Amino acid sequence: MRVRKVANAPVSFGVFELSDGPPPLTPDEMVRALAEAGYEGIDSGPIGYLGTGSELAERLGGAGLLLCGGWVDLPYRDEQAYARGLGALDAALDVFAAAPEGDLPPRPTIACSGSPERFARPGGNAPGLPAGEWPGYAARVQDAADRCRARGFEPAFHHHLGTYVETPEDVERLLELTDVQLCLDTGHLLLAGGDPVTALRAWAGRVGHVHIKDGDTRILARALADGADLRELMGRGGFAPLGEGELDLSAVVRALDEIGYTGWIVIEQDTLPGRRTVARNIADQAANRRKLKDLGL
Repeated sequence: MRVRKVANAPVSFGVFELSDGPPPLTPDEMVRALAEAGYEGIDSGPIGYLGTGSELAERLGGAGLLLCGGWVDLPYRDEQAYARGLGALDAALDVFAAAPEGDLPPRPTIACSGSPERFARPGGNAPGLPAGEWPGYAARVQDAADRCRARGFEPAFHHHLGTYVETPEDVERLLELTDVQLCLDTGHLLLAGGDPVTALRAWAGRVGHVHIKDGDTRILARALADGADLRELMGRGGFAPLGEGELDLSAVVRALDEIGYTGWIVIEQDTLPGRRTVARNIADQAANRRKLKDLGL
């Protein structure tokens, strides 16, 4: 039987780094808002935001939500920095292990810490990883994936604007050099010059996690013209509410059906803290959920 569940994420409310200051809403307020909107799960956001251990289990269990996974980035380009960062991966896996059990376990969404050049010029507008560095980079991604598996979790690698795995060509190279599954993010792929529907079909056998978000290439173009970086692009609304950007949401849902996708579908709308009111964010995520329900998800 096909099992698919829909989740949301703290990043939709501007919570993606605890160092940004007090979150715009408390963890209890967030899980309550998402549960009331009809979501079945939530991404961890920055590790510790939703709590750890029994606190996490009680918070999510009380709202009837499961943990769908969470972002863990590592500096795969630098061998020594990668080794120093592995403690963060272990800490995240400890959090995932404490989450309430369900029919879909959390998926560690492993990702790259980023490229300064690409962060400044997102969307495939800055040079990527030199060809000679790909084998070592991919070997460290593979090592991270194997470490997750040793703890009982199947990870998915999140391609992302501003990183060394940004464009469709970067994704192809990573898939070629590793056996890691892919967290396909429709918004990040769209703004990096890809076609999410084509990608779902082409990479069907490797898609293990899906993030659905909309994107607006016109906002990206204006941000690039102004010299704005990825962070400012998010603040300007580069990732729009579903249906207000350029994503063909109906075609994405049809493609998920065609490839027989099972697993988590995570709606995200990356934004910056303080750029939109909490009430607006809550309303947008409720509307995003309704749009997927209208399409049968």
